[in-house]
Amino acid sequence: MTCLNVACQSNFGQGILCILSSQRFLFKKGCHIMCRLIVVLQDKTFIYDLNSSHILEEIDTVHNSKGLCAFAPNSEWCYLAIPASTSKGSALVYEASEPELICQIDAHQSPLAAMAFSSNGMYLATASEKGTMVRVHIVAQATKSHSFRRGAYPSTIYSLSFGPSIELPDVLVATSSSGSLHMFFLDAARNGRNQTNKLLGSIIPGSKAITDALDPANHHVIHNVSPVETKSCLAVHSVEYSQNSSKFAAVRTVIYMITHDGYFREYTISTTKSNESSWVLEREFSLLDSTLKQNEHHKD
Repeated sequence: MTCLNVACQSNFGQGILCILSSQRFLFKKGCHIMCRLIVVLQDKTFIYDLNSSHILEEIDTVHNSKGLCAFAPNSEWCYLAIPASTSKGSALVYEASEPELICQIDAHQSPLAAMAFSSNGMYLATASEKGTMVRVHIVAQATKSHSFRRGAYPSTIYSLSFGPSIELPDVLVATSSSGSLHMFFLDAARNGRNQTNKLLGSIIPGSKAITDALDPANHHVIHNVSPVETKSCLAVHSVEYSQNSSKFAAVRTVIYMITHDGYFREYTISTTKSNESSWVLEREFSLLDSTLKQNEHHKD
């Protein structure tokens, strides 16, 4: 039974805000397919077994008018994250394969605006409604591993996406209401300069805000990728490394982005070993025009 059939046959009594699904092959005790469907409503979240169409878990949630959630369908445990509070930036992480609450991650002082898992489900990125900080957390430990400062002034983070690396993701990208695209390198934040900030934090009591501000974001920005206040969704398609000399790009990141006004854009960001970056808009076209043309073609 398809996701659409399950959703249509269920009477939720309110509007569906988000639908997510997963399909994984399991080889324990023979080979079978584990299928999960996540249905997010304003104050409830359902976890379905698509093989049987049975509800595995019905979760009462805080008011979630935007249907905010994050899902790691390719991870071993099919992690699901949903907001835990309407007054601060906390997330509840569930295991959707065998529904169970794993942990609560307290990420921000303001309510959450965006969340995303890494492809293996080991890391969860979060941003609050304030939007000045983006944080990465180790799910198994419910602890922060990286903090990145997006900017000094508030801005709504519309979308977060990790690079497709199976282990530690290479990059994290974000789009904001300012119309900018932000790229952060996680490996740089993990190295030596981060240790300096930890030392500063141990010297100055209560200096969490200071260490957050000084964590090395290794931050690259493309301005005006979309009109201001235009919602967008993005994904990191690939991250490639070059072994050439330092005058050539050391990292080449390809990013796909779709905006609420109906445009698809493909960007390539090249970053040198000296941390200098440049970018190219590889493709741009209107999805609405393409749809109209396809419909006209079918009519002909």
